[in-house]
Amino acid sequence: MILRCRFYFLIFSFYFVKKFYITTPIYYVNAKPHIGHAYTTIAADVLARFHRLQGKDVFLLTGTDEHGLKIQREAEKNKKKPQEFVDEISAEFRNLWEKLGIQYDRFIRTTDPSHKKAVQKVLQTLYDKGVIYKGEYEGLYCVACEQFRQESELIDGRCPDHDIVLEKVKEECYLLKLSEVHSKLIKKIESDEFAISPEQYKKEILSFLKSQPLRDISISRKNVSWGIPLPFDSKHTTYVWIDAFLNYLTGLGWNGDILRWHLRKAEDAILGFWPPDVQLIGKDILRVHATIWPAILIHLGIDLPKRLYVHGHILSGGRKMSKTLGNVISIEEMLEKFGKDGTRYLLMSAGTFGEDVDITTERMVEKYNADLANGIGNYLSRVLKLLKEISNFQYPIKLSDKSWALVRNIEISKALSEIWKIVWENDKFIEENKPWELAKSNKDKFNEVMQKLTSDLHLISELLIPFMPETSEKIKKALKTKKTEILFPRVK
Repeated sequence: MILRCRFYFLIFSFYFVKKFYITTPIYYVNAKPHIGHAYTTIAADVLARFHRLQGKDVFLLTGTDEHGLKIQREAEKNKKKPQEFVDEISAEFRNLWEKLGIQYDRFIRTTDPSHKKAVQKVLQTLYDKGVIYKGEYEGLYCVACEQFRQESELIDGRCPDHDIVLEKVKEECYLLKLSEVHSKLIKKIESDEFAISPEQYKKEILSFLKSQPLRDISISRKNVSWGIPLPFDSKHTTYVWIDAFLNYLTGLGWNGDILRWHLRKAEDAILGFWPPDVQLIGKDILRVHATIWPAILIHLGIDLPKRLYVHGHILSGGRKMSKTLGNVISIEEMLEKFGKDGTRYLLMSAGTFGEDVDITTERMVEKYNADLANGIGNYLSRVLKLLKEISNFQYPIKLSDKSWALVRNIEISKALSEIWKIVWENDKFIEENKPWELAKSNKDKFNEVMQKLTSDLHLISELLIPFMPETSEKIKKALKTKKTEILFPRVK
């Protein structure tokens, strides 16, 4: 009886409960996590929490990318075995996500045995289909990017992202046929079957695809030991990007069996999340995500993701963060100074999600004090002092369609601006109506004013759930008990 009920529940979930699958890139573990990693992952967490509030069955996947030449060299430099090295750095990511309140459904590692086995099955399938073949590849390789670069991409002969001279590589390898999917890929992007947002990035990738034919790409390295061996030639290890892309499938529990994929049934409910609704990526990895990744899926006969959503870089003082420039902002320092929810707020409100955003410690301190300490914190404190004279208030939930619509469209900073409009409007409303005077002279008007202020505070607490979950709970508790701690102490 129990098994039958579970089976019917799975069928119901598979066919009737709306699902939402969102992914971050899996982060390369050559170094500890930084503010850019946090930015992407907080955004993913905001969207996942939002869609859970809409009653959807949500799956948020994140994790770490742990193979490749760069990691092999970093491990050697640190006099550690590669597995020991990646274990330590991967743990740093998980610890940071806990500190930031990230509610992921799975943290995948590309050194997970199940992932490695699945990758080998997929590669064997592609090889058997004839879309992987043995050849030779010659090109300019950036170890920092772990990818080949075209001459046209370079700036003064150096990698545009890492400012290093590229290595000339010519070696025997196995290649994946990209040329065969070139025209099909253009059509899928143009029709938004494979949507790329914001629009500027869609135009950028279409311009690239129409300017030159796609070259078949190397999917193996012969002289890199730290990687997944090819199942059909153990002298070669899998090129790190191929290994990494497949996490979006294996992270859902797929074992790499293409027959199982195409014949999946209700009991494979986890696979019902495919295709991803949103894949968040930084603009520096757009090209590989918009070419190699969909090419693999097309060759496998698997639906492409619904949307790649691309965000810009985090700058400081108008320049990329650099130890040399001395403008690096540590995410750990942000957490220590501003707390979990303060950090989440400052990063998500820093600028339009999708474009480059510019932050400095000085501006963040100013914004924290203005928006959080003096803004929402002061608003709550003033209302609670007056609320002690009233009992049994009702807080009708009147969720802001505009704010919710903005989150749904991944306009995260604009959604926060809409929420803070309520804060500022009520701050002005308090000054205009002077409820502390009404409490003595006009009790009915006082009750009316307080009803609006408390109802709007309750509304704010609901709207803040995806962005600042702890703050949301603190506001609700304060309204219930009429007691509060200082929400956001001022910082210097």
